[in-house]
Amino acid sequence: MNKKTFRIGSLAVCSVLLGGCTSAFGQHAQGGARTKAPINDPPVAVRERTELVNLTLSVMDRSGRAVTGLAPQDIEIYEDKVKQKIEHYGAEDAPISIGVVFDVSDSMRNKIEQARDAIKAFVETSHADDDFFLVGFNQRANLLAEFCDGEGLQRRLNLVAAQGETALYDAVHLGVEKVRQGRHRKRALLVISDGRDNASVYTLDQLRRRLKESDVQLYCVGVGRPVLSEKAEQRQEMRGQMILDEIARLTGGRTFFVNSASELEEATTRAALELRHQYSLGYTSTNQRRDGKWRKIRVRVNRSAWTPELIVRTRDGYYAATF
Repeated sequence: MNKKTFRIGSLAVCSVLLGGCTSAFGQHAQGGARTKAPINDPPVAVRERTELVNLTLSVMDRSGRAVTGLAPQDIEIYEDKVKQKIEHYGAEDAPISIGVVFDVSDSMRNKIEQARDAIKAFVETSHADDDFFLVGFNQRANLLAEFCDGEGLQRRLNLVAAQGETALYDAVHLGVEKVRQGRHRKRALLVISDGRDNASVYTLDQLRRRLKESDVQLYCVGVGRPVLSEKAEQRQEMRGQMILDEIARLTGGRTFFVNSASELEEATTRAALELRHQYSLGYTSTNQRRDGKWRKIRVRVNRSAWTPELIVRTRDGYYAATF
């Protein structure tokens, strides 16, 4: 947040003239009483508040490879279709605060070992200075490990057992709140689940709202279940996948759908690599109204005729401040 301070001072009055006026007034006052000179009020500080809008940007080619080497002039940011000026730009491999949101419901019983291996691959591919915490969820979401290094996270994972139903929305909501305590400016959640939500207190609409209010990226890994014969089960499975994809895209993240242990490990590795090859951007909105309204963001990467088509991901927008 940038702050500019202006000061409005009282008018300076010549001390000689002030003394003369006070003396003359005292000669006319009854009983010789003297009137005190007025005390000047302290300067008033007027603060102009501006909000820096921060974005994390992933740029990939059609093969899923990260596109590096972009300069600020290669990137254009639009807020509600109005072009904005980039004031902060970074492309370094910076550490992240990451929450692992791990489905430990009963349906994960036969996949728990593969999921542990996949999280190990994620940790080993991540930045050496990343810090992690663990949220496990079945019918309830619980914080299973405070912020720690990768080894501490893996030790805690070894104590997890699968049972119960699935409170996905509650778990993601808890993860968003917890990751705000991370020591790094950049923050993300890795969500691993194989099922739809059937036990949360929070609704999907409430989760959507919370994600829009946050600056946290979601990377979701949807673990496929055995072939479903019932059409109702197939529809529920498809809905669960659509929800994972929606909440990830809302934050500028990504969803991977896998059906085997090898695909699961590949997905978490790719998520870790993508988090390490992103751009950090910041701008001050030309719209300074503090109305609390949703501002739509679109980012475009300029490319020449021979540059391949690019996939650009960042969060959809943000709510303006109200004070």
